[in-house]
Amino acid sequence: MSRLAKRPITIPLKTEVSISGDTIAVKGPKGSLSREGSKYVAIAVTSDGVEVSPKSRAVEAQAMVGTYASHIRNMVEGVTKGFMKKLLIEGVGFKWEVQGKKLHLALGFSHPVVMNIPEGLTVEVDKGTLVVSGFDKELVGQFAADVRAHKPPEPYKGKGIRYETEVVRRKQGKKAV
Repeated sequence: MSRLAKRPITIPLKTEVSISGDTIAVKGPKGSLSREGSKYVAIAVTSDGVEVSPKSRAVEAQAMVGTYASHIRNMVEGVTKGFMKKLLIEGVGFKWEVQGKKLHLALGFSHPVVMNIPEGLTVEVDKGTLVVSGFDKELVGQFAADVRAHKPPEPYKGKGIRYETEVVRRKQGKKAV
């Protein structure tokens, strides 16, 4: 069993975790999240916090315990603190702007790229930085990955969209004889 799943998940103040049938619901100051449970994992709310344990000795049950413990931990952290990803854009003429619930990208293509911003996310633009924040870790990460996928950084000049902490390995290019 996972080492993370052996410890109970603490529930901070102003956060409420409830289990009804197979659905886990977490409600906090930033919002509320819910997730379907697994037939292999037993989840219980105790005075220590949320405890996750396998229902059987099957390999699938042992594998899913740590996964569901991480999911619940991320849900609790999301509704209390929230998550954030920062993206940087580099390149002449590359820009982005938010208009209502749409993100407009100018990436050197013959057409502008328009992306809908999902519910529950806030997107802020500041010069060459795009900040994606929200309380659902999966939604924040997926939207940031979708934006980056339109123009990933290239290895010669480093142009494109990259995460703030991402390091682009540069190649040397052609040499003159």
